[in-house]
Amino acid sequence: MNFTKTLFLQFVAKNPNYFDINITHRNNYIIKANHIKFLGLYIDDTLTWKTHIDNILPKLSSACFAMRSVKPCVSQQMLLAIYYSYFHSIMSYGIIFWGQSKNSIRVFRLQKRIIRIMLGCKSRDSCRKLFISLKILPLPSQYIFCLLLYVVKNKYLFSTNNELHPIGTRQYQNLHQPSTNLTKYQSGVYYMGINLFNSLPAFIKEEFSNYNKFLPLFKKILM
Repeated sequence: MNFTKTLFLQFVAKNPNYFDINITHRNNYIIKANHIKFLGLYIDDTLTWKTHIDNILPKLSSACFAMRSVKPCVSQQMLLAIYYSYFHSIMSYGIIFWGQSKNSIRVFRLQKRIIRIMLGCKSRDSCRKLFISLKILPLPSQYIFCLLLYVVKNKYLFSTNNELHPIGTRQYQNLHQPSTNLTKYQSGVYYMGINLFNSLPAFIKEEFSNYNKFLPLFKKILM
């Protein structure tokens, strides 16, 4: 074990009254970190995702600058290609984890900025119709879309109500939601994914087992 590169992360709540953990191996202390980088995601010890967002904001700002520089020289189709390859790829990576964070509004502001640049609008112009005209999902909708795609692609991780009891209630198509009072868990991928799926219209939930039909139906209501 390389002790200069090995760290551990102790997840804590907002309450400062928690026990410090000291980890040793062969009389060597392993350093406790406030955040670590794992597969491109910066995970902090309070799961606020502030560190991750702080790290992607400069990259997204660079994408906005690049878009402003090339806009007079290329077509609208090329601008869309640049957006998806340069901005969207960074913004959407791991969004199912950090998309519900209160700090995500800072990323959303940059997304609106680059949309205005692409269409040559002023900084105060509303972006609602701009997103529709470009057929680009705003960050909150992108978060919902990616999270529900995760649920559909990993449906074996979830159970429906009719699998747990035979009573034909109105919620028989809904996914079973575990009981919890922990706010962090409720804002997590598993619990939030169930919440969002259960709020879908019935005609979309009927296609839960058919990915090819579910995807276009759901994307249509987000747009």
